[in-house]
Amino acid sequence: MDQPLPKKSWSIHTRPEIIAKYEILERVGSGAYSDVYKGRRLSDNLIVALKEVHDYQSAFREIEALQILHNSPNVVFLHEYFWREDEDAVLVLEFLRTDLSAVLSAAKRDGGIPAAHIKRWMLQILCGVDACHRNMIVHRDLKPANLLIGDDGVLKLADFGQARILLEDQQVDVNDNAQPYEPDEGLRVPCAENVLREGDVNEEQSGGVSKEECFGELVEHKSIDETDKETNLNDGDTSCLATCTASDIEDDPFKGSYPYEAEEGGHGALTSWVGTRWFKSPELLYGSTSYGLEIDLWSLGCIFVELFTLEPLFAGISDIDQLSRIFTVLGNLTEPVWPGCVELPDYRTISFNKVENPTGLKSCLPNRSADEISLVGKLICYDPASRATAMELLHDKYFGEEPLPVPTSELQVPLSKSFHDEHSPGGWYDDMGSDSDFDEFGPLNFTKTDTGFSMQFP
Repeated sequence: MDQPLPKKSWSIHTRPEIIAKYEILERVGSGAYSDVYKGRRLSDNLIVALKEVHDYQSAFREIEALQILHNSPNVVFLHEYFWREDEDAVLVLEFLRTDLSAVLSAAKRDGGIPAAHIKRWMLQILCGVDACHRNMIVHRDLKPANLLIGDDGVLKLADFGQARILLEDQQVDVNDNAQPYEPDEGLRVPCAENVLREGDVNEEQSGGVSKEECFGELVEHKSIDETDKETNLNDGDTSCLATCTASDIEDDPFKGSYPYEAEEGGHGALTSWVGTRWFKSPELLYGSTSYGLEIDLWSLGCIFVELFTLEPLFAGISDIDQLSRIFTVLGNLTEPVWPGCVELPDYRTISFNKVENPTGLKSCLPNRSADEISLVGKLICYDPASRATAMELLHDKYFGEEPLPVPTSELQVPLSKSFHDEHSPGGWYDDMGSDSDFDEFGPLNFTKTDTGFSMQFP
């Protein structure tokens, strides 16, 4: 259903450089940090998504990441963006009408996803993640709703508002990205586009990085040529709708939404307050600020399990409950399973009773093959260093065995986006926001320590 178009003095509708090139058709999503509109490019009638980002740090991150990844066929394409002083950034992205969460919803009604189809979805996700990681970009919010899908079955990573470049000088040409088992598939690269930079940019960044510095970095990263391709947009659980919705970012009552401190490379200090709870790695749940690309690999494992079972792997209602559910399956987090875990910021603050008989991943994957369980086990493990990389998984024997992945064109793509998500009662993504009250866990044991106190949960 179309939503009314707001006519505010600062809205997208009053910006002449935008309305001269695009007709705004309807608002298709709205969140705490952005509004997203479906639009039509006047020059050739191309349908696009125009994402008006109200948080300039999020906009900067998304633009920077998409510029670097513009050659990847499994990452959404940025046509151009508009950014003037004292105005929100507007990103023009390819419009993809559905996402993997809608595929999962449809499959739940229809009785599951065939193994050959699952393999093709997995390969596309892995190709997108591999492109990110080979360029040292950590997405930090991988989940089904941020994996957009076009009518042709091509899946693309979207919503890079929380993405970070870990090592800027180690970028690689994503054209070298290997895509095994796709010799006759050849995921298409859309037609070339010139990415324009509109207006003067001069914004202040809240954590020690000024708007001038922010846009200075964008100029340095002006890596999109006149022979680019098309992309798409997504954000939060609203997919080709809004990005960075309030429910997607953990609420920290003591900090701003995107805490930035000075860091080498000018990208700000890492924060554990990122991602969506059900897909957050243990290191993030324990407050780590020195994590790496491996947090995306944990999220991948959670997504793969959902493809197999059509149910979330760890559906915690709070961060504590999330950890408890992980421990129930994998056992307690200890030095033998992850050397150095005791150094995690919150490791000594929160403790759990010993899980005597963890159920194991096999219990979460009933009726799945040993190869499928093994594949997930390479991602869902405590020690980040033990998680298989996206490139390693692309070459996993699982994808070369029968049934082979179907061609992308044979994938079943839902006719429309599913809107039940976290906003409707009982939705899959309900209660994935900030922590719930501790009362639900029953009696807690508080112990005073040198640095404050610790809490033990049953």
